[in-house]
Amino acid sequence: MMDTRFGGSSTGLLQRLRPARISAADLREVADGLLPALATTRLRLAIAQRTGAGSLLVLEEDERIVRVHLSDLAEQMTRAGVRPTTTAISTALASWVAHRPVTDAAAAAAGIAVVDWSDTAQTAVGWRVVVRRGELALPWTPVRAADVVEVNRTRAAATGRAHDLSLDLRTEGPVALWSHPTVPVLASAALVAPDRMIERIRAEGLTMPDMQVVITPHRPVACARPGVAARLAGETTEASVTLPWRRLADLPWI
Repeated sequence: MMDTRFGGSSTGLLQRLRPARISAADLREVADGLLPALATTRLRLAIAQRTGAGSLLVLEEDERIVRVHLSDLAEQMTRAGVRPTTTAISTALASWVAHRPVTDAAAAAAGIAVVDWSDTAQTAVGWRVVVRRGELALPWTPVRAADVVEVNRTRAAATGRAHDLSLDLRTEGPVALWSHPTVPVLASAALVAPDRMIERIRAEGLTMPDMQVVITPHRPVACARPGVAARLAGETTEASVTLPWRRLADLPWI
């Protein structure tokens, strides 16, 4: 599986198969110049020099702390096919920082509810809070999971933002497709209000009171009558889950 933390989607296949090595020294040189520009009032990025043990890249943001050996991070970039140039390493390092864990405060302030895979086998789905960073939407896992009141408050706020999110709707024959113009995973935010989905679909000239949704997380959401939905699910090569719209409210939180 491609490591997208480093922006791997733009890396050529040959480069991934025959990667040129990035050293810790290469990464350190780039990091020294880039990290101050990526830091914010809440996000602290630093290189910790340890005698005889190699350097650590330390990322701290609120309650989240990430520590990684520069040599390990350089090796991960090498395996991902990042080219050993200043520009490529800078792009990969900025992408790695952008993929950092989502803080509880960020989830509370800007989280959006979406439907995502709830198991590694990709057979079941559930509601998840994600936070948008540019064209990324990163999942939130609460640090203080035992604080049920705060977790529920964050999830409720994320559901409200999903309800207000502007999504694109287009119809192709008997199928209605929901998508987000820049962040594909946000397409499933429409599912927080299936009755409103039915109303918008009806306004486009389709009627489907028995609407089924074909959910392929990180892809557009397809809506159709049962027979058409079953055919769509059978034709796709990607894992998907098909549900009647009334079951969406019963999906668990991840």
